[in-house]
Amino acid sequence: VPLVVPEVNPQEIKNRPRGIISNPNCTTLSMIVTLGALHRDYELIELVVSSYQAASGAGQAGLDILREQIELVAGTTAGDIAGDINAIITDNGPFPAPLALNVIPWAGSLKADGYSSEELKVRNESRKILHIPDLRVSGTCVRVPVFTGHSLSLTLEFEKDITVEQAYKILSTAVGVSVIDVPTPLIAAGKDPSFVGRIRQDHSIDGNKGLTLFVSNDNLRKGAALNALQIAEVIVANRK
Repeated sequence: VPLVVPEVNPQEIKNRPRGIISNPNCTTLSMIVTLGALHRDYELIELVVSSYQAASGAGQAGLDILREQIELVAGTTAGDIAGDINAIITDNGPFPAPLALNVIPWAGSLKADGYSSEELKVRNESRKILHIPDLRVSGTCVRVPVFTGHSLSLTLEFEKDITVEQAYKILSTAVGVSVIDVPTPLIAAGKDPSFVGRIRQDHSIDGNKGLTLFVSNDNLRKGAALNALQIAEVIVANRK
């Protein structure tokens, strides 16, 4: 079953032996348009990613519990010392710990070797969409007290040298990408593009083959509904 992102691999829309096209995971979708634009010219070989995922990624239950927890801690000194939050918040909803005034280094369900399902999706889906079966991927998925908008810190290694200026040039004209100085989930919420910024040369990688950057994207738009609509638009255009 193909995983399709129209800006990256639209040709896979025609390859559906089971009659099914699948949307990738919202975390993967938040970064994959950026990765695809850079990979075309410079050949991605390694991805290190930390995600900062909104409560809405856990569905309505995630939104409801975050709103409830924020109301409980608003105006208090909760969070100053360990134990304060747990004394006030007794219901964690779909999360393994309180989310208000906190970050939780866990998203999804437990899988092999201590990884979560979200972390494995980032690895497996990136390989499939970009057609890089041996792509080296290391990921940690973190839930943050944000209602809408997933963000990701990306460290990328390429086969070819790439400068910050070259990356800016490519991403500034890439469909579905908006380059800004400081991307945030508040900027991305309610908008279609992946907002990309903080682009730096990564000096831990030999030569000029490494970049570090930050991406924010509305996980309910490009991360879900918008991508499905874009696939449908391509199908309709092909029929015409």
